[in-house]
Amino acid sequence: MKFVPVWTYNDYVSAHIAMGRLEEDGFKCWLKDENTVTIDPILTNAVGGIKLMVEETEAQKAVDILMQLQQEHKAKITCPTCGSHNIEVVSTPRKASNWASAVIGFLFTSFAMPVETVNHCFDCGNEFAEEMLEN
Repeated sequence: MKFVPVWTYNDYVSAHIAMGRLEEDGFKCWLKDENTVTIDPILTNAVGGIKLMVEETEAQKAVDILMQLQQEHKAKITCPTCGSHNIEVVSTPRKASNWASAVIGFLFTSFAMPVETVNHCFDCGNEFAEEMLEN
């Protein structure tokens, strides 16, 4: 039985939620590189994130379910400026304090630069911190 990656994640919480949803539907699946990314998040990009692996014969069905979950989640988040649902979480190291931390970290420690995540609206360009969930 051959397993193939169907989705990648940057954190183990999202990966486990998706894996649990697929297991609920009877898929045999597992997470590749979960330990590496969880123990050393700096390596996330180097290893390609946490990969959700499913049987090759069921890969398309799994992708369809994961796409549906993503669309349902996006439909619940609304931009406070324009009311759009075309929103995704992005990382942004723009604050001056982040750059100052990076310089101090580079000189005195081995820590990576802290990165802030925000919701970004791709229709109006607004960025906001908390999710505006519809009821």
